[in-house]
Amino acid sequence: MRCKEEFQMNKKELVAAVAEQAGLKKVDAEKAIEAFTAVVEGALKAGDKVQLVGFGTFEVAERPEREGRNPRSGETMTIAASKNPKFKAGKALKDAINA
Repeated sequence: MRCKEEFQMNKKELVAAVAEQAGLKKVDAEKAIEAFTAVVEGALKAGDKVQLVGFGTFEVAERPEREGRNPRSGETMTIAASKNPKFKAGKALKDAINA
């Protein structure tokens, strides 16, 4: 049985795969990936969502302030409200993975 870490793709491998798939130089593929992530990040910071039909949707989920416990001392503490990016896979992506 193979280990999960064996199948993880890092940025360098992603750049190489995109360059090969799109017929680009690695430098150009890296610029495209960096531009994509910057645009998605900017949209999420602005409160927008990014929807790629068939692939999925990037959006921000807001978590309200809540009470939690310090696991070491057991004391109750307030956990501040936060915004977290989330990704919801689209139907076509789900179908492709499950095929």
